Amino acid sequence: MAKSSADDEELRRACEAALESSGTKEKIVMSIRVSKSRGIWGRSGRLARNMAKPRVLALSTKYSSKGQRTKAFLRVLKYSSGGVLEPAKLYKLKHLSKVEVIANDPSGCTFTLGFDNLRSQSVAQPQWTMRNISDRNRLLLCILNMCKELLGHLPKVVGIDIVEMALWAKENTSTVTTQANTQDGPIATIVTENDLKVTVEKDLVSQAEEEDMEALLGTYVMGIGEAEAFSERLKRELLALEAANVHAILESEPLVNEVLQGLESAMICVDDMDEWLGIFNVKLRHMREDIESIENRNNKLEMHSVNNKALVEELDKLVERLRVPSEYAASLTSGSFDESRMLQNIEACEWLTSALRGLEVPNLDPCYADMRAVKEKRIELEKLKTTFVRRASEFLRNYFSSLVDFMISDKSYFSQRGQLKRPDHADLRYKCRTYARLLQHLKSLDKNCLGPLRKAYCSSLNLLLRREAREFANELRAGTKASRNPTVWLEASSGSSQTVNNADTSNVSDAYAKMLTIFIPLLVDESSFFAHFMCFEVPALVPPGGPASGDKNGLNEDTNDDDLGIMDIDENDRKEGKSSLELGSLNESLQDLLDGIQEDFYAVVDWAYKIDPLRCISMHGITERYLSGQKADAAGFVRCLLDDLESRISVQFNRFVDEACHQIERNERNVRQMGVLSYIPRFATLATRMEQYIQGQSRDLVDQAYTKFVTIMFGTLEKIAQADPKYADILLLENYAAFQNSLYDLANIVPTLAKFYHQASESYEQACTRHINMIIYNQFERLFQFARRIEDLMYTITPEEIPFQLGLSKMELRKMLKSSLSGVDKSFSQMYRRLQKNLTSEELLPSLWDKCKKEFLDKYESFVQLVAKIYPNETVPSVAEMKELLASM
Repeated sequence: MAKSSADDEELRRACEAALESSGTKEKIVMSIRVSKSRGIWGRSGRLARNMAKPRVLALSTKYSSKGQRTKAFLRVLKYSSGGVLEPAKLYKLKHLSKVEVIANDPSGCTFTLGFDNLRSQSVAQPQWTMRNISDRNRLLLCILNMCKELLGHLPKVVGIDIVEMALWAKENTSTVTTQANTQDGPIATIVTENDLKVTVEKDLVSQAEEEDMEALLGTYVMGIGEAEAFSERLKRELLALEAANVHAILESEPLVNEVLQGLESAMICVDDMDEWLGIFNVKLRHMREDIESIENRNNKLEMHSVNNKALVEELDKLVERLRVPSEYAASLTSGSFDESRMLQNIEACEWLTSALRGLEVPNLDPCYADMRAVKEKRIELEKLKTTFVRRASEFLRNYFSSLVDFMISDKSYFSQRGQLKRPDHADLRYKCRTYARLLQHLKSLDKNCLGPLRKAYCSSLNLLLRREAREFANELRAGTKASRNPTVWLEASSGSSQTVNNADTSNVSDAYAKMLTIFIPLLVDESSFFAHFMCFEVPALVPPGGPASGDKNGLNEDTNDDDLGIMDIDENDRKEGKSSLELGSLNESLQDLLDGIQEDFYAVVDWAYKIDPLRCISMHGITERYLSGQKADAAGFVRCLLDDLESRISVQFNRFVDEACHQIERNERNVRQMGVLSYIPRFATLATRMEQYIQGQSRDLVDQAYTKFVTIMFGTLEKIAQADPKYADILLLENYAAFQNSLYDLANIVPTLAKFYHQASESYEQACTRHINMIIYNQFERLFQFARRIEDLMYTITPEEIPFQLGLSKMELRKMLKSSLSGVDKSFSQMYRRLQKNLTSEELLPSLWDKCKKEFLDKYESFVQLVAKIYPNETVPSVAEMKELLASM
C-alpha cells in the first residue's frame, strides 16, 4: 500500500512555510493532497480529468487569547507557476454544516464540504477527490474529531456508513497529531487510532447502542461470505418488529376513536370560524376599496386645484408678457423724436427689445413657442419694430442733413478774408449725442438699418469738412506772405539770384504745420466720434494724452470732448477682439466721411513747393512726426492721408532734385570750362539751406538728395575734364579743392557729405600727382627718360653690362647731364611758371609748388642712386644741392 500524503513531512513543512509567509500563526494538524473539480460525473461514472486541479487541504488551529479558545480552519493551498505552495482559500470549521460523499463516484473517494456562510449558494461547490478510501476516511475523521472537541457540534454526514467508518478506525492504528485545550493554552498531543476510534464511536453511537450492536454482532460468527445471509436475517427481523408495532396500534383502537371524535368536533369549530372570518374579510376588503377610492378622488381634486392655481399664475405671466403697454405702442408707432420725447422713446425701445427677447425660446418655455397667441404677438412686435426702425432712420437721415445744411449756410463757421477760423464741431456733436442711445437700440433691434444711416451721416458731414478745409486752406495761403525762390539753384548763371535764395520762407512750412495741427486732430476726433456714435465695436482710436490730441508745441488747443460713453450704454453687448470685417467696414465708412479733403492738403503742399522747393524738407519732417503719432487702426483714413502727403512731398522734392541735376548736366554743353565750375559753391549754399530745413526724421530724404547731387556733379566734372585733356587735371584739382573747401564744416557733422568729402580728396590728390608729373617730365624729359631706360635693362642684364649698351655709355651720360642740368635754376623757374600759367585758383599755387618740389627731389634722388650703382666713378650733382637750389627760389 502506497504511503499516504498525510504522512508526508515535506508537504507539511511546505504548508507551514506558506502559512508563515502569509503572516498567520496557525499550527498544521493535517495536510493531504487532493484534486479539486466542479465537473459532473457522466454516465460512465468517471470524473472528467481535464477539469481536476491539484490542491492541498490543510487542517489548522489557532489559539485566540481574546476569547480563551482555539479556532479551527480548513485551508486550501495551490501550486504557483514555480511549483511553490501558496494559500488559496480559507474556511472556518465552525461554519461546516454538511459532509457529503458523492454517490455517483463508484470509488467513493469524492466528497463535498458544505459551509453555511457562503454568499452564493448557486455556485456549484468544489468536489474534492482523494487518492483512495483510506485518505478520505483519515481526513473526514480528523475533521469530525476537531468539530466535536473544539467546536462542540458535528456537521451532517451524508453518504458514509458510520459502521464502516468505525471498522476502518479500529483497523488503522497510525498515530496522528491533535490538539487539546488546557488552562495554559492549546498543546499538541499524539494519540493512536484506537483513541480516535473510541472518540468517533462516542460521537456517532451511544453507549447503549454500542452494547446492543456488540451483543448482536457477537451472536453471529460469520465470515465475509455470510454477509448476504446476515442481511436477509436482519430484514426478516425488521418485518417482524413492524408487524408487532401494527398489532399494538390496533389494540389501542378505542383511544384512537375518542381522539378522532375530538378532532372532528374541533374541525367543525374551525370551519365555522373560517366561514365567519371569510365574511369579515369580504366586508373589510370592500371597506378598504371604498377608502382607497375616496383617497384617490381627494388626491385628484387636490392635484387639480394645485395645477389650476399654477396654470393661472403661468397664464397671468404669459398674458403680462404678451401685453403691449399703450404708452409704448404710441411712442413706437407715432411718437415724436424731439429731444424732450427721447426719454420715452428710449424706454419704449428697451421694452420692445426685452419683449422680443422674452418671446425667444431660451427665455420662453419651449411649450409656449408654438402657441397661436405667442406667434401672433411675435408678429405684432416685429411689425412694431419695423415701423419704429423705419421712422427713426428717416428722422435721423433728415436730422443729419439739416444740421449740416444749417452750419454750411452760416458763413461765420468758416474762415474768412483776414481771419482763420478753427473748425468747431462741439455744438454738432452735442446735438448728435442726444440720439446716441437711440442708435444703440436701433442696432440691437435691426443691425441692417445702420448701413444707410452711416452713409447719410458721412455724406452730410463730408460736405461740411471739405468746405471747412477749403476755406481754411485758401485763407491760409492768402494770408501767408513769402517771397518766391526760383528753382534755378545750380545752373551756371550768377547774379542777384544768390541773394534771392537767401530769402526767409519759414512761414510757408509754418502754414503747412498749422494746417496739419488744426485738421489732423480734427479728422482723428471725427473718426473716433463716428466710430462710437455709429456703434462700431472697435477699441478706442486715441488713448488719453495720445500724440494725436496735439503736437508737442501745444498747437492744438482743442480739448478732447469726444468721450461719449456710448460704449457703456450696454456693456453686456460689447465683444472684445472684433473681427477684421468690422474694422474694414469702419474704414470704408471713414473713406466716405473724409474723402476729398486731401485735395486741400495737396494744394497747400504744391503752393509751398512753388514758393520754396526746399521747404519740402521741413514739411516732410512735420508729416513724419504726425504720422508716427497715428497708431490706431480705426483711424485708417488719417494714416492714408498722411502717407499720401508724405509721398507727394517726396515726389515734389525729388522733382526739384531732378531739375537741379539737369541744371548741373547742362554745364558740360559749354565750349570751354575754366576754373571752378559754378555749381560747386552753389551746392555748398544749397546743402547749408537743406541742413537748416531738416526736421523730425527727414534725414534720409536729404541724404538721398545729397547722393544724387554729388554723383551728378562729379560725373559732369569728369565729362567736362575729358573734353580738353590738356587742361583736364587742372580743372579737376581746382574743382575738387573748391568742393572740399566749401563743404569742410558740413562734412564734419553730416556723414553722407563726409563720405563725398573723402572721395573728392582722393580725386584731388590723383589730379595733382598727374599734373605735377607732367610738368616735371616736360622740363627734365631726357634726364628721367635716361633713368627709365636703365631701370628697364636691369630686369634682363647685370648692372656692369649696362654702360656698354647703345646710348647708355658714360659719354652719353655726361652729354645728358650737361644738357639737362646746365642752367637748372632756369628749368625750375620754367616749372614754376608752367604750374602758375593755367591755374585760376592762386591759393592752390603754394601747395602745388611744394608738392612739385618734393616729387622732383624724390625722382632725382632715385636717379642719383641709380647712377651711383651703374656708373660708380661718375660725378652727379647731389640731392642736397638740388634741394638747396629749390629752397632758394
